[in-house]
Amino acid sequence: MNEDELSEDGVFAASTAPLAPASSAAPAANVRAERYGRTPKSGRRNRLLALGFGAAVVLVIGSWVIWAGFDGTASTVDAQDKAYTVVSDTRVDVTLNVSVASGRTVSCAVEAQNEAHAVVGFKVIDVPASAQRTQQITTTVLTTEPAVTGVLDSCWLTSS
Repeated sequence: MNEDELSEDGVFAASTAPLAPASSAAPAANVRAERYGRTPKSGRRNRLLALGFGAAVVLVIGSWVIWAGFDGTASTVDAQDKAYTVVSDTRVDVTLNVSVASGRTVSCAVEAQNEAHAVVGFKVIDVPASAQRTQQITTTVLTTEPAVTGVLDSCWLTSS
């Protein structure tokens, strides 16, 4: 290298020669967009797919809400244990309030429990259909050992 070739920056001086040959190709942004699939066409397609998916989700959820909300055939049972009386070492009386639509029959499971909350007596009772919505039922549960409580386990519809 001679002195004319050296400049103030040394060998790394800026060159006036172009780095890449000039071409008539599209700008770099368009080349990248086409290469990686971000064209205006794909953007519209993605928006349409997202809108279609969102509409399908709204339709499914809306259909479920309508089906669940207006299903008039479903009837529920509301039951509560009101009181219990330990009559003896082998007997507990349990009083329940059972609420159901008039004309429906219900079965309820009642149990007696000992100090460790183990079941020591169990009985399924049938609550007859009535014109009243709420009925108070008292039943006797026989036990295998002394009980400290009598509780309602569950109730379910048995006929329409």
